Amino acid sequence: MTFSVVNGSFRYGPVPVLRDVCFQVEQGQVLCVLGPNGVGKTTLLRCMMGMLPWRSGESRIDGVSIAAMRHAEIWRKIAYVPQSKGTALSYTAAEMVLMGRSARLGVFAQPSREDRQAAAAAMELVGIASLAEKKCCEMSGGELQMVLIARALAARPELLVLDEPESNLDFKNQLIILETIARLSKEKGIAAIVNTHYPAHALKIAHQALILSRDGHTVCGAAAEVISEANMRRAFQVEVKIADYRYESGCYKSVIPISVVS
Repeated sequence: MTFSVVNGSFRYGPVPVLRDVCFQVEQGQVLCVLGPNGVGKTTLLRCMMGMLPWRSGESRIDGVSIAAMRHAEIWRKIAYVPQSKGTALSYTAAEMVLMGRSARLGVFAQPSREDRQAAAAAMELVGIASLAEKKCCEMSGGELQMVLIARALAARPELLVLDEPESNLDFKNQLIILETIARLSKEKGIAAIVNTHYPAHALKIAHQALILSRDGHTVCGAAAEVISEANMRRAFQVEVKIADYRYESGCYKSVIPISVVS
């Protein structure tokens, strides 16, 4: 599957938020979206999936505008993992993940054996089968985030869209989330679009990066090229240093904020 946005623009009333955004994600690729608070990262996700209407431009799946597709058809291909705030309900993990099959059910249909098997397989895939009977309202932030990812995967999507999946998590759970996204991309061929506040996380897992700035300027391309000191300065108004750190056989990139640009 190829997912693309072509000249996507959006405004709230007279205030422009997104201007002529363009990008393309292929099967098995990860694209990370970066930008300061309030720049329109979540709005971008909502527009590109059809939850908000583009004022101009369009989103396409395999070259076909999603405006010409039925909602059910779109949601069989795309799964959305929103920010986990306010989603800790008293469903068990198994019940929450099973809800991910709703895009493949009829209006009054009940989950079938196949649906329950798909939900169980999604929980196994992200390593949370042991949480099946635990209530979401009793989970840690990391556990709940993994449940929401499993819920999305239960629909067997071709594109996974995640809004700040690693925010408000400790180091261990951040790594678990990042490694899960990278593994799904590499082993299952699932494309992913990820909003993140962390440039170092994008450098760790992303093939491409899209940076949004308050002045409406956007830049998109290979993550290692786009996430540069100059582009970070322009978008975030912060001086940063990007350095390589070698440990054993690996090379890891760190992004160090130095000072606010006056």
